[in-house]
Amino acid sequence: MMLRNLISLIKLLFVKDKELYVFIRGITGFYPHDIAPYQLALVHRSKPIQLPDGRWTNNERLEYLGDAVLDLVVADYLYHHFPHKHEGFLTSTRAKIVQRESLNRIGRELRIDTHVRASSHSSSHNSYICGNALEALVGAIYIDQGYGTCRSFIIDRIIKQHFDLEDLIKTEQNYKSRLIEWTQKYHVSIDFELVDTYNDAENNPIFKTAVLLGGIFVADGTGYSKKESHQNASRQALERINNEPMLARQILSTTPQQ
Repeated sequence: MMLRNLISLIKLLFVKDKELYVFIRGITGFYPHDIAPYQLALVHRSKPIQLPDGRWTNNERLEYLGDAVLDLVVADYLYHHFPHKHEGFLTSTRAKIVQRESLNRIGRELRIDTHVRASSHSSSHNSYICGNALEALVGAIYIDQGYGTCRSFIIDRIIKQHFDLEDLIKTEQNYKSRLIEWTQKYHVSIDFELVDTYNDAENNPIFKTAVLLGGIFVADGTGYSKKESHQNASRQALERINNEPMLARQILSTTPQQ
């Protein structure tokens, strides 16, 4: 590890993007082996960069990868941290950690927004740019450093520094996790279906998702990301379940356990 850091420090004397190199070291605790994936992680789709082969690219592929790694690491950490908690609790708690609002808050606290390449309009309109970039950064760490270092970053620099787990499990801010817990309690199937995508007046994509409980359409919701549309659809579904007893009974009648 000391030799790697020494090599990285020597590289720092010759790299062009020294500021980013030092920034990554500050938030991760290590110097990048290859700065390229970190540079790409901070490129929002509103302001893509052109590759030498002529293709245009942004951080969405890294965001996809980082999202998957983040889900795995958080799930594994909670599984061992709460050995006696049931699956519904673990699912709910994980959702509270990886939800877009949480990641966006952490991204701002890490000052990732000061390094994100995005159009000025998107920066002011899309409130989740920081969270998306944080997920992409996780993907970059995974590619550059491997799973072990990436896991340590997520646990030590994200979970332990930005969440109080005991306080977190008492909150009920994540509508999707609450809805999932309800379906698990009553053994009801739940499905989220993307039913439409379109652009708003500023050409930003909007996703519309429907939620089905026991195969019955209950509500739909829209958002500037699929996760946001899931949250809004879940919120509407919870409101209907709580306020419409006949609908709740209809849903519960779809399972033989009831």
